[in-house]
Amino acid sequence: MTRVVVVDDQTLVRHGIRTLLDIAHVEVVGEADDGAAALDVIAREAPDVVLLDLRMPRYDGLWTLRQLRNRGIEVPVLVLTTFDDDTLVLDALQSGARGYLLKDVTVEQLTHAVQTLADGGTLIAPSITDRLLRAIRTGTVPTPEAAVPAQDLTEREQEVLRLMAEGYPNRQIAQALFLAEGTVKNHVSTILLKLGARDRTNAVLRALRDGLLR
Repeated sequence: MTRVVVVDDQTLVRHGIRTLLDIAHVEVVGEADDGAAALDVIAREAPDVVLLDLRMPRYDGLWTLRQLRNRGIEVPVLVLTTFDDDTLVLDALQSGARGYLLKDVTVEQLTHAVQTLADGGTLIAPSITDRLLRAIRTGTVPTPEAAVPAQDLTEREQEVLRLMAEGYPNRQIAQALFLAEGTVKNHVSTILLKLGARDRTNAVLRALRDGLLR
């Protein structure tokens, strides 16, 4: 059973998410109402996935993401929020979030996202991805950190990158492309190197910015 920590400053929201995940057989092993409490719970419970709200008093979601990264705590974080401002989305992803969903998702969409992150994938709400793609191309939102110019990707690397953007973990990419999982891992490492990206999410953002996911 996938183990989850829920971080949200609203008690009713936390309890509602817990109830929905229980129905879907996802175990909530801890809750927190701000970033400082979240760090303690995450360190104690070592969950498979963290569901994180962004707007919280005292220590908010962005602060939490940066603290996790600075402390070397590698836990997949799914932002679950009511805010879909482009700059906020980019800030969250650049700070280490592996997924971004709005709170109007269905139970099925939420549990699918949780499992995708637990399996090593990434997931951003399609409506957000489409809007970011248009905004980044027109220069109306800040782009990810500057990188060295991306080298040309091979046709196979482009296929892998497209599946990465759709949130597929290496195992599913391997199945989709009829490759060994080790081969996919090598392709992912090469893609990160060519794009000057530190992780999969950042690679997808750079690919969006550079028009590699048309």
